[in-house]
Amino acid sequence: MKEEIRIDKYLADMSVGTRSQVKQMIRKGIVTVNGETVKKPEQKVRIQHDRVAVSGRDIAFENEVYLMLYKPAGVVSATKDPREKTVLDLIQDKKRKDLFPAGRLDKDTEGLLLLTNDGKLAHEMLSPKKHVDKVYFALIQGKVTTQDQEAFRQGVDIGEDKLTLPADLNILKSDDVSEIEITIREGKFHQIKRMFEAVNKKVIYLRRISFGPLELDPALHPGEYRKLTEEEIRLIKGETNE
Repeated sequence: MKEEIRIDKYLADMSVGTRSQVKQMIRKGIVTVNGETVKKPEQKVRIQHDRVAVSGRDIAFENEVYLMLYKPAGVVSATKDPREKTVLDLIQDKKRKDLFPAGRLDKDTEGLLLLTNDGKLAHEMLSPKKHVDKVYFALIQGKVTTQDQEAFRQGVDIGEDKLTLPADLNILKSDDVSEIEITIREGKFHQIKRMFEAVNKKVIYLRRISFGPLELDPALHPGEYRKLTEEEIRLIKGETNE
């Protein structure tokens, strides 16, 4: 992030208003920097040093934003879509223009999704070379067996050039409708559904419960979100208190 940016961009990025709305605020004389009334939208602001206010209310600049969202079913993991409701449509307060989902969940899949504007971190967490663990809870039509566990551990053919990477399958309940947890380290299209189809079973419910070091907050309900804690941010950045 640049040390200095235009005041209209600063306020637009902080969701005070659109660029044109911010310009109207400046014309009305309600925007100040360090107590001085701003005259022009192109005036530069030092992000880390200047005090910006609108109608006397301080507007602090956040360089990086990290939100944990409990994605509900029926919502697409995209920044915008002409026909479908997106995960960003769920963010109601102080929506950043530069937010995006780090990775994706299928439309009918629930669970943990990270929303951020930190492109570098998202790339690191999503890089196939990193093999970041993603853990899901699922309901499966059919009895899941130890043979399925071994198949997933070896990698299964889902119709691509290579077998899937080894996956850890934990059977919580084996019945006509089985309950399982599965850990995968890649993110192919409909991967878990295709893996179970490869062993002649069907996923009927899927929820992501962790992504790397992040675990879905049990206090969140589908459609709800919160900011990551400082500790969670340190964890996803690979920082520890050691």
